[in-house]
Amino acid sequence: MNVIRLHASGDLRLHSEPEPKPGPGEALVRVTAVGICGSDLHWFADQGIGDAQLDRPLVLGHEFAGVTEDGIRVAVDPSVPCGRCEYCQQGHPNLCGDQHFAGHGTDDGALREIIAWPTHCFHVLPDALSDIDGAMLEPLGVAIHAADLGHLKTGMSVGVFGCGPIGLLIIQLARLSGAVDIIATDKLANRLDAARSLGATQVFQAGDEGQERGDVWAAAGERGVDVAFEIANESAAVETAIEAARPGGCVVLGGIPGDDQIAFKASTARRKGLTIKLVRRMKHTYPRAIRLVESGRIDVRAIVTHRFPLADCAEAFKVAAARSGLKVVVEP
Repeated sequence: MNVIRLHASGDLRLHSEPEPKPGPGEALVRVTAVGICGSDLHWFADQGIGDAQLDRPLVLGHEFAGVTEDGIRVAVDPSVPCGRCEYCQQGHPNLCGDQHFAGHGTDDGALREIIAWPTHCFHVLPDALSDIDGAMLEPLGVAIHAADLGHLKTGMSVGVFGCGPIGLLIIQLARLSGAVDIIATDKLANRLDAARSLGATQVFQAGDEGQERGDVWAAAGERGVDVAFEIANESAAVETAIEAARPGGCVVLGGIPGDDQIAFKASTARRKGLTIKLVRRMKHTYPRAIRLVESGRIDVRAIVTHRFPLADCAEAFKVAAARSGLKVVVEP
């Protein structure tokens, strides 16, 4: 079978390898769609993410769907927690310290034709969902988890700072939750256009930090937004989110900074008494994500702008890294 492995920064190579052998509780899945995530781009550009570093050629890809040997189309949860630790037992498998995750560390991911993965991670796709829709359920799950952390309620005002795929999904969830005002910022005009079309009520170009924060503050009013989501991977966006949040409000940090550092003005956050939460993947979100897409309440197809075959994976990553579109999908 064909496999794409990352050997070093920017060095993706096509290999021919034997098909995997499923272990206990596993089954083979013929991979049909893999989304390229921002965390994949960290591996691609920086040979790692946070304190996890590339120490052998790694197969990336954790947003994926495929077809089982029985011909059943499934979306696949890339996380395999231990199920035994304190956090798993308390219902927080995303915090498990002994979990395996596709395309991370020593666990090969889905950028290949066939993968062996635990069957309890399979979620059957209804006929209304395409395989690409199935791959988009993973980023939607992260967005749902972020929205859950923000405790969105009807009538709230919301800020979304960073309008990549997850930011755009959060905008849709905020709209669906009944948010009255949804303020969005990004550096790229095409992402602001997408934010506006998917539910943002006001959009602002990021770049000049002083101007951007002034615009956001004016839009948020003297009170500020109830919940601010930072999904931009930059400290400047964190600062803007904290400036925009109302006293007693919530700031949800979902971006993964390239230098593994987050900085903000402590006095502003302290004097406002903000609650600051960080997003760690997701938990128990696939069934909800499937229902939201199947019902048409969340549009994942509008976010997919590029599709590539496995053999053109290097080009797919270049397009994703250039951020010339939104979501890039590889179809093995």
